[in-house]
Amino acid sequence: MIELKTPAEIQRMHVAGRFVAEVLSEIGRLADVGVNLLDLEHHVRGMIKRRGAQSCYWDYAPPFGKGPFRNVICLSVNDAVLHGLPHDYTLRDGDVLSADLAVSIDGWVADSARTVVVGTAAEEDLRIIRATEEALEAAIEVARPGNRLGDISAAIWAVACDYGYPVNTEFGGHGIGRTMHEELHVPNKGRAGRGLKLRPGLTLALEPWFARTTDQIVYDPDGWTIRSADGSRTAHSEHTVAITEDGPLVLTRRETEKSAQNA
Repeated sequence: MIELKTPAEIQRMHVAGRFVAEVLSEIGRLADVGVNLLDLEHHVRGMIKRRGAQSCYWDYAPPFGKGPFRNVICLSVNDAVLHGLPHDYTLRDGDVLSADLAVSIDGWVADSARTVVVGTAAEEDLRIIRATEEALEAAIEVARPGNRLGDISAAIWAVACDYGYPVNTEFGGHGIGRTMHEELHVPNKGRAGRGLKLRPGLTLALEPWFARTTDQIVYDPDGWTIRSADGSRTAHSEHTVAITEDGPLVLTRRETEKSAQNA
C-alpha cells in the first residue's frame, strides 16, 4: 500500500534527512588515504548514538542479503557499488568510495548516498560520479505532481545514455517513510509517461548508480557487497525526495550542494 504523507510528516522526515546529510558530509571529510573502513563505521555509530537516531541497516535481513546486516552504513569501494559491508580495508590513493546511509528519527526515515574520490582523482572516476549526480538532479526535477513514475526513470536513463553508461534495473529507488523500503520500485531505466501518476505526499528515495562498462552485477562472498561484474568502477548518488504541491523537496540535501546551487 502506498502511503501519502502529510506536510507535517514530511517535515519529520526532513529532520532525519538533515541528519543523514550531516553524516554523509562528515564521511566525505574523513575519507582519506590511510583511513580504515571500520574506523568510518564506528565514527558513524557514534554520531547515530549521540543523535538518538536508529540505524535502518542494523539487523536488516532482506531476501537478497546474507543477513542480518550488522553495520550502520554501507561503504563500497571501486567496483563495489551497493550494500558494501564495512570491513578491514585501508583506503588508498585514488580509491572511489560510495557511502549509503539510512536512519530513523522519531519513527521517520531518510536515506541518501554519495560517492567521493580518496586522494588523487582520475578524470574517468570524476566523470561517472558526475553522471550519477546529474541523473539524480534530472530525476528530482521531474518528481512533480501530475508526472508519472516512468518520467523519473526515463530522466535517469537519459543521462546515463548521454554519458554512455549501461543501466542495471535490478536495484533502484524505492518508496520511503515510516520504514526504509516502502511500496514502489523506481527503476533507473524506463519510459516517460508510464506508471503511477505522482501525487503530493509521495516520498521516494531516488538513487541512480552506474558501472562504467556493464549493467551486470556479482556478489561478494559476504553475501551483501554488490560489484560490477566486469570489475569496472562505479558510482552511486541518492536523495530522499518528497513530492509537494510546490514541486520536489529534497530532504537529504547537503550544505555543500546547497552552496553549489546558490552559486
